[in-house]
Amino acid sequence: MNTTSHIGTISAAIPEFLLTDHDFSKIRTLIYQRAGIALGDQKRQMVYGRLSRRLRELGLKEFSTYLRLLETDPNMGEWQLFTNALTTNLTAFFREAHHFPVLAEHARRCPQPVSVWCSAASTGEEPYSIAMTLIEALGSRAGAANVLATDIDTQVLAKAAAGVFTLEQVSKLPLERLKRFFLKGAGVQAGKVLIRPEVAAMVKFEQLNLLDPHWALKDPFDAIFCRNVMIYFDKPTQGKILQRFVPLLKPHGLLFAGHSENFSFAGQAIRLRSQTVYELASNPIKEVA
Repeated sequence: MNTTSHIGTISAAIPEFLLTDHDFSKIRTLIYQRAGIALGDQKRQMVYGRLSRRLRELGLKEFSTYLRLLETDPNMGEWQLFTNALTTNLTAFFREAHHFPVLAEHARRCPQPVSVWCSAASTGEEPYSIAMTLIEALGSRAGAANVLATDIDTQVLAKAAAGVFTLEQVSKLPLERLKRFFLKGAGVQAGKVLIRPEVAAMVKFEQLNLLDPHWALKDPFDAIFCRNVMIYFDKPTQGKILQRFVPLLKPHGLLFAGHSENFSFAGQAIRLRSQTVYELASNPIKEVA
């Protein structure tokens, strides 16, 4: 019995898929090239867990086989699924709540219509929180405001655009906001809520990779939200992205960062205005009549 138990333990310890050091190194290189995400050595188990799902779906036994598949065609659809699997999406409605009163006051002072870019939309909680804030701040003028919500992950963008959330996801919102901005689900959507059409109409979802050499963005914004994204990039990549934000901010524009992010290294173009909120150094905020 002891022998059988010992054999069973050894069998259980054998991983389902083979992930060699070479495979892990190549995965780190590929996701950095594709999405700018810098994975540390400590992320090996996360990589194994997330990409194992792709191997099962494709009927593969080794990560080396999966990587050879990717390398057969740099434009194949599996690249997007590879990127989606390694993208972290942690979000919540009105996360880092101190930013939204700042946005509301800023929106009231801005020339109309107000435009905001949410550069890491995830499953939609952040861009919808921005839209709700604009409605509360601008009243009837909010109808002309717009929020561009982008993300590299196509799967989370699809969820965001659907605008359906569980009761748990909205459980921390005040009852007043729940009634004003959500509809109660019925039938197959029972136990869920749906973003009201007037809120959804303000938000446009698009796929965008911050590492792409060209962004299909022309007009500058009154505010850019880039929160809890830069932590996945190394400093040179952060600097390049921040420099590209500068011409996309209106002279009075604000850049919102995550609580653990510091953009002060980005040079002379931007400066800290308040807690994790930045402005263009050459164009401080001025009140608009």
